[in-house]
Amino acid sequence: MPRRTGLGRNEILSSRIDPEQIHTLFRHGDRTPFDTFPTDLHGEDDWPQGFGQMTKLGLQQQYELGKYLRNRYKNFLNATYIYILSTDYDRTIMSAQATLASLFPPTGSQIWNPKILWQPIPVHVVPQSLDQIHFPIRNCPRYLQLQEETKTSKEYNKLLHPHLKIHNYTRPKWASDYLMHKMEKLAALTMRVFFEVYKKEEKSRLQGGVILKAMLEHIQNATRTHKRKMMVYSAHGTTIAGLQIALNIYNGNPPPYASCHFIELYEEPSGQYSIGMYYRNDTSKDPYKLTLPGCTHPYPLKKFVQLVSPIIPDDWEKECGIRGTMKGNETVL
Repeated sequence: MPRRTGLGRNEILSSRIDPEQIHTLFRHGDRTPFDTFPTDLHGEDDWPQGFGQMTKLGLQQQYELGKYLRNRYKNFLNATYIYILSTDYDRTIMSAQATLASLFPPTGSQIWNPKILWQPIPVHVVPQSLDQIHFPIRNCPRYLQLQEETKTSKEYNKLLHPHLKIHNYTRPKWASDYLMHKMEKLAALTMRVFFEVYKKEEKSRLQGGVILKAMLEHIQNATRTHKRKMMVYSAHGTTIAGLQIALNIYNGNPPPYASCHFIELYEEPSGQYSIGMYYRNDTSKDPYKLTLPGCTHPYPLKKFVQLVSPIIPDDWEKECGIRGTMKGNETVL
């Protein structure tokens, strides 16, 4: 039975990891803008892929992430025991495919064409009508009500009141460094408004706690059987932010393209299980160890479950105020 090797308390990342199960949640790679404004010098025709689509840089970012994952888990991975889930958007599906291309290059009998060192790996796509990964989940009346209440809350108005990376296109003259900094601040505020500002715990139960509940179900199953080794979620910056805000480990900055949140399950020599969490938001550095408030890293599984229980929905549909609209969390997630 594999065991977790030692992780020093002050280490960012152990150089030797031997987990029982891995969950990797990443944001898609670099994309084109969703939209523009009437006087913008660069309209949709200037983007060969169209609005909201993956760029070549984004594909390269995801390919690099796949190579990193392969190196990090090289003694652990097997394409047979991995499950890849993507939201139903071109950019997340393509991100999953680009990541898998470098994560599982064919070897030996897997090579079907010596000129093409690539093998197809199934990517399971969640229909948008059933999507509980692309936060914020809109099909939740109670959450929408909370958002309306947020806009009139003192906390929200206090935050709002004070107030590119570019693909070789000329920045408009009006877009000063000061204004771009303000826009970045507003982007960060948007994440907080979605998930943190005003009734945070209830928002977490309706958003970030949904994917965490699904992850914990797979983790609990892994303590009884060892068939599924790795779960991969190709999703969005809001997905990572929603999860991290729910866990009280969010750094306040919107997750960059191809950033990745890791959850690892270990079996200790005693036979007990523990959880480790890491965040990779900078390709020039090792992932950061994420310390859950009220617990030391790695966290005993039972303690982890206890600490996160307030943000795990008992009955998501009931808490949202709907019935019969979205069924089967185990299938959807």
